[in-house]
Amino acid sequence: MSRHEQGTDQSEAILSKLWERNYDPLTTEIISRLALRPDARCLDIGAGAGSLSYWLAERVPDGSVLAVDVDTGLLDASRAPGLTVRQGDIEREEFEPGSFDLILVRGVLSVLRDPDALIARAARWLAPNGWLVAEDFYFLPAEDAATPVGRAVIDAYLRAFRGHGADMRFARRLPVRLAQAGLTSVDLHLRPLGPGQGEYENELMRRRLELQGQPLVDNGWVSAAEIAEFIACLDRPEARDVTTLLFSVWGQR
Repeated sequence: MSRHEQGTDQSEAILSKLWERNYDPLTTEIISRLALRPDARCLDIGAGAGSLSYWLAERVPDGSVLAVDVDTGLLDASRAPGLTVRQGDIEREEFEPGSFDLILVRGVLSVLRDPDALIARAARWLAPNGWLVAEDFYFLPAEDAATPVGRAVIDAYLRAFRGHGADMRFARRLPVRLAQAGLTSVDLHLRPLGPGQGEYENELMRRRLELQGQPLVDNGWVSAAEIAEFIACLDRPEARDVTTLLFSVWGQR
């Protein structure tokens, strides 16, 4: 492995840990309300570094957890009994109807070619009374940011996301899509994200820009000075902003 590859792996691991620290508490709170049986069968789509897969495995000691991701390098199946790790493209994976009591898909749907198709398939994979929990991000327009440097940095960040094919507005459609897939008891929670929206949120943005901001500069979308100013202002009340909404949506078959 080259030094560049080692550095990339380390950066991904750091960001994964910060992601988990920032977002896991809300996800686990929502799932805890659903009262999973000890023998529940769970599917974690886009499992990442596996924090929710490990947590679910503890919640269902007599059940099972299948963690699926295109990159399983940060996952360790030996960390929890009943946990299976599978490398695969979820848009090509298929499971028998009624295979799972809980399906979690977090930060994945907005980057798929056909997220609606996955929601419909996931609804079929649910057993009767099973739950689908979907979380994703709705990005607000960069031009509405509270400060000039915020507008510049957020615009560059959104350009990078769009360049990878992400749908920056898909999350808003999640409640309707779950209902259209035939799920009932659909409900949602909205969490504001952005500068000043929490210590862990600020730290995630800071490290992401420190580790991944150079390509934004190289593309001419923003200057290094603007990124440095944005990072320096994250903890200042006068720079507080809401740039993104996290949609957490769940429904039952």
